Amino acid sequence: MMRHFSFLFGILFGFSALAQCDEINPLNQEIVDLASAKMGKKVLRGECWDLAKYVLDETGATWDGLLNYGNCLEKGACLMPGDIIQFKNVVIKYQKGNVKYTETMYHHTAIILEVTAKNEVVLIHQNTGTTGRKVGTSSLHFSNITKGTYWIYRPVSK
Repeated sequence: MMRHFSFLFGILFGFSALAQCDEINPLNQEIVDLASAKMGKKVLRGECWDLAKYVLDETGATWDGLLNYGNCLEKGACLMPGDIIQFKNVVIKYQKGNVKYTETMYHHTAIILEVTAKNEVVLIHQNTGTTGRKVGTSSLHFSNITKGTYWIYRPVSK
């Protein structure tokens, strides 16, 4: 059975301590470097998962060619740049100044570019409301997720 981080509305148990790993492994660093080199460009068809496909294929990583991007991390695992996140029916709510925002990711794939703090990462992805079908970045505070499910994968070398 696939292990995953699951969020149900109003129930956020045990996930507030997502932290950065002490080191980044060479495969994850290569993934970050390849994804970063595509900033502002469209990768393949510009679909969100095309960026993950591109970096995994270019590095020769093991994956199923669908949505299993490596080893699925368990609750409490540390995060590192180059890990890949698959979102399903995720709702994110946050406020900047006096403006409240709601973002919904029905089915979205992103790569962790940077772990900036416990419970916070910078994502690099495409096919978003902000950058369209070109590669760009955005911040994600896991505590702002109010609904949905996500899986975090650690890419694996062949």
